[in-house]
Amino acid sequence: MTLRQKLVIAFATVAVVVAALVGTFTYGLTAHNLRIEVDRSLATAATTLSAPGALPLVTAAAAAADQQVAPPTPGAFIQTARVIAPDGSVSQLLGVDVGLPVSAADQSLASSGTAGTRLYEDVTVGDRSFRVLTQSLGNDGGAIQVARDLSETSRVLGTLALTIAVVGLLVLLVAALAGALVARQITRRLTGLTEVAERVSSTGHLDVEIPAGGRDEVGRLSTSLQAMLAELARSRDDQHRLLQNAGHELRTPLTSLRTNVSVMRRFDELTPTSQRRLLDDVEGETRELTNLVNELVELATDRRDAEPLEPVDLAALAELTADRYRRRSDRTITVDAEPSVVPARPHAVERALSNLLDNAVKFDPDGSDPIEVRVHGSTVEVLDRGPGLDPADADRIFDRFYRASTARSMSGSGLGLSIVQEVAADHGGTVSAAARPGGGAVIGFTVAAADFLPESKPQPASG
Repeated sequence: MTLRQKLVIAFATVAVVVAALVGTFTYGLTAHNLRIEVDRSLATAATTLSAPGALPLVTAAAAAADQQVAPPTPGAFIQTARVIAPDGSVSQLLGVDVGLPVSAADQSLASSGTAGTRLYEDVTVGDRSFRVLTQSLGNDGGAIQVARDLSETSRVLGTLALTIAVVGLLVLLVAALAGALVARQITRRLTGLTEVAERVSSTGHLDVEIPAGGRDEVGRLSTSLQAMLAELARSRDDQHRLLQNAGHELRTPLTSLRTNVSVMRRFDELTPTSQRRLLDDVEGETRELTNLVNELVELATDRRDAEPLEPVDLAALAELTADRYRRRSDRTITVDAEPSVVPARPHAVERALSNLLDNAVKFDPDGSDPIEVRVHGSTVEVLDRGPGLDPADADRIFDRFYRASTARSMSGSGLGLSIVQEVAADHGGTVSAAARPGGGAVIGFTVAAADFLPESKPQPASG
C-alpha cells in the first residue's frame, strides 16, 4: 500500500468516525428531547383531566354514549385517555380504545396510590408502541391513564437516522476525494524524491537535479538530499583523483625498483662501490614506497571522526611533539607557546604537527638554525630555514601529491601537507603557507577555539 493510499484511508476514516460520533450524539439527543416532550404532554393531559370538576363531566359524556368508541384508524396518530377503577375496571374517556393492558403496577396505583403519584411505561399493542402515563387520583378514586402513540416519534427518528446515514456517506465520499487531493499534493514531491533515489541507486549517477520547494519537512529533505548527493559526488571525484595520483606516484619507485632488480641480476659483476650504491638506492626506493603506502592507508582508513573532541592544551601538545623530534633528528627545536585550550581531537592534531615538523627537518637536514614552533591562540605554525617557498606554490602545496619545485628532488609522498589540511578542516580551521623573511617557510594551521568550563582539564596526547 502506497503512502498516498494510506493518507486517503486515514482522511476517510477520520471523517467517518467524526460523522458517526456527531450523528450518534445528534440522534441520541433528539430521541431524548422527544421523549421528554412526550412525557411533558402526557403529564399536562393527566393533570387537566384529573382537575376537580373535569373528570365527572367527561365520564358522564362517555357514559351517555354507552362507551361506544370507534376502533383506531390504521395509520392514524392515536391519543387516548381512560379511568382505571380501584377494582381494575376501565372507563374510556377520550380517544379510541386501543386495548392497553392493565398491569399490576397500574392496578396497585389505582387502588391504593397517593394522589398525584405517576408511573411512566412503554407498552406495545400489536404493531404500535405507546408511551403510557398512569396517575393516581387518591381517596379510592382510581387512576387516570393517558397514552400517546409513538409512531410519529419513530418516524421522526427514522427520518433523522436516514439523514445521518446519507450525510455520513456523503462525508465519506467528500473526505475520500479531499484526502486524495491532499495526499497527491503532499506525496507529489515525495514521489519525485523517491524516483530520484531509485534512479541514483540503479544508475549510480550522482549528477541529478532535485526539485526544491517549500520550507516544510519535504523541502528540507530535498535540500538535504541534494547536498548529500553533491557531497557523495565530490567524495567520489576525490577518490578517483586519489587513485589516479596514487597510481602515478607509485609508478616512479616501482619502475626504479624493477630497474634495480634487473641490475642486481649482474650483482657479482659490479664493483663494491656500485654494489653499495645499488643497495642504497633499493633501500631508499623501498623506504619511499613504504612511506607512500602508509600515507595512502592513512588516507583510505581515516578514523579521525571516530576520535572524540576534548579540551586540548595546544602549548603542551606542541612541546611534547617537539621533544620527540629533538630526539629523532638531533635538531634544535624551540617552542614559543602560550597556554591555549581548544576543543580538538588530540591524536589528529598531533599528526598534523608531526607532519609539519617532519617537513621542516627533511627540507633543512643539515641546518644549524633552530626549527621554531609557535602556538598563539588556536594557531599552530612551524618555521624552518629550508629552501623557502615560491609564492606560486603557496596555494597548492596542500593538494594531494603536489610537489613544489624545491621538493621534487627529495623523497616524500606529497601527502603530508594534505593530511594537515584535512585535520584543520575537520576542526573548522584553515591552513596557511608563506615564505619566511630571511629564508625558509612558515607553514601552519588553525583549529576553532571555544571556551570550556573551568572544571575541564586539558589532556594533551601522549607520545
